[in-house]
Amino acid sequence: MQTIAIVDYGMGNVRSVQKALEFVAPNDHCVLTNDSQIINDSDRVVFPGQGAMGACMEALQENNLIEVIKVASKEKPFLGICLGLQLLFDHSEENNGTDGLSIIPGEVLKFKNNELKIPHMGWNEVRQIRNHPLWNNIDDNSRFYSVHSYFVKEIDSSCVTGTTNYGENFTSAIAKDKLFAVQFHPEKSQNDGLQLLKNFTNWA
Repeated sequence: MQTIAIVDYGMGNVRSVQKALEFVAPNDHCVLTNDSQIINDSDRVVFPGQGAMGACMEALQENNLIEVIKVASKEKPFLGICLGLQLLFDHSEENNGTDGLSIIPGEVLKFKNNELKIPHMGWNEVRQIRNHPLWNNIDDNSRFYSVHSYFVKEIDSSCVTGTTNYGENFTSAIAKDKLFAVQFHPEKSQNDGLQLLKNFTNWA
């Protein structure tokens, strides 16, 4: 039995992520935690996020989780979800400018097309740019559920594994070494989202 640590820093409904993981991996131990030792000792880490980036960075600092997350993202299978994707980058326009974790080079920008409904909320297609084990048994252009007003503008295009169009193409999935992160919510995306989570639990 492996342990999957779901980082819980007091922001958003992370229980839904835990329930989805328990469904796809009933024999694994899926634990919500802000304990750095449990995260360090786990086999895999899931880094979900909801809310404003400034408040999330403050919560990570208060819980002494910043270095723990940086280490985990390099040393073991690591999945970022929604704001858990955006926080991996250098800087966001949100909250009058907020520095991120600088694990991946790039910035987070606000949708500025006045003809778009913001936030980008609901189901949208994800185009698979590169093959990756987390796309196994998921068709290209499958639809996933999103809720966000900001999007990632990466510097290194080699990390992009999925894109979505909402007025313009934006990065909706990235991968680098043991890290995979998505802008959408797999735990809210029915069968394809559950398949992605199952793929993560089996990803070597």
